[in-house]
Amino acid sequence: MSGRTTAVPIAVSKLTEPAVRAFVTAVNAHDRESFRAALTPGATMSDDGSERDVDDWTENEIFSSNGHMDVEKQTADGLGLVARYRNDTWGEMRTTWRFTVEDGKVGRFETGQA
Repeated sequence: MSGRTTAVPIAVSKLTEPAVRAFVTAVNAHDRESFRAALTPGATMSDDGSERDVDDWTENEIFSSNGHMDVEKQTADGLGLVARYRNDTWGEMRTTWRFTVEDGKVGRFETGQA
């Protein structure tokens, strides 16, 4: 045993911000259509501080590599998450996510290693 404790994931249904809940639900379902519907037109993102193309990044990091988020914590406003993120390319890592919501949809998300 490594002695490392693993936080119990928060059920996606318990995420307090509806737009973030829709985003995580779509990621975990690998549902491209619902994912796009969770984003504003022209949504932007960054990964580890570098701007990325949303379509290219999500195809590589989520959809074609079986991405999955197990949320460990959310901020009081529901717009920030700490999650164990895993995919077939990189394995599992602890990540942070920060969301900007506009008109009930995610207009920007920023992710990186925690």
